[in-house]
Amino acid sequence: MGVMRLKCLGLLMVVAVAGCTSSDTLRSNQSSTPGPDEFSILPRKELTQPADYAALPPPVPGGVNRTDQDPLSDAVAALGGSAAARSALNSSVPSSDSALVSYASRMGRDPNIRQVVFEEDEEFRRKRGRFTSIRITKKGLYEDVYKPQALDYREEWWRWKRAGVQTPSAPVQ
Repeated sequence: MGVMRLKCLGLLMVVAVAGCTSSDTLRSNQSSTPGPDEFSILPRKELTQPADYAALPPPVPGGVNRTDQDPLSDAVAALGGSAAARSALNSSVPSSDSALVSYASRMGRDPNIRQVVFEEDEEFRRKRGRFTSIRITKKGLYEDVYKPQALDYREEWWRWKRAGVQTPSAPVQ
């Protein structure tokens, strides 16, 4: 009878340890393996000979290549849009958006804003994420850290409705 109890205890320990592993790796920002991510590798476009070698842009270290895939531009083109409008090679502001950009920058703008926001977000996640690795729920780390900043769209809709603002695009409930 003692051997049977040891086997049951061993099985129970294996099940308990297996239950401690994280099952939400799809929501995590970190890879669970030390190797490369096979989904980040994209095949190149077919090599073609340009009509005019003088018209080729100069190579830029870390820049885009003519043979690089751009799935979003391909999807825009497939749906009838202009892939050139969102091309990674085209970094200028389209003329249709120039008024919006000038109005938004009327008080000045920080050219380094992306880096500032990245650093502030890293600091926020570091402070908020101290105890989120000890999870009882099956929610991911993203939901745990950013929950206080989430907007409840139903409550916001009711708040505007009570204020008398018409919301024609809001779903009828």
